Amino acid sequence: MILAENDILGWVSYGVLIILSLSLAIATVRLIRGPSLSDRVIALDLIAFITVGFIATFAIYSGKHALMDAATVLALVAFLGTTAFARYIQNARKESTKD
Repeated sequence: MILAENDILGWVSYGVLIILSLSLAIATVRLIRGPSLSDRVIALDLIAFITVGFIATFAIYSGKHALMDAATVLALVAFLGTTAFARYIQNARKESTKD
């Protein structure tokens, strides 16, 4: 990505992508090291929404607004996946306390 000196949107997009990359690295560490299943589920959800941020930033920078549809679909699927994991964790905890 080559940026002109007066291309403020390009520079801001580049900065946002760098910050999103750093947050993605931190979330990946939490996903790998997470002490509990709940921490890992939240980290996976965060990674999905950081990816949505990547797609949205690239869509704004490149002018390809069709990518926003992909970002919306990914956000919905990530939300449903997190909800399903939360329900699974809740049911697993109920089953373990019955014994």
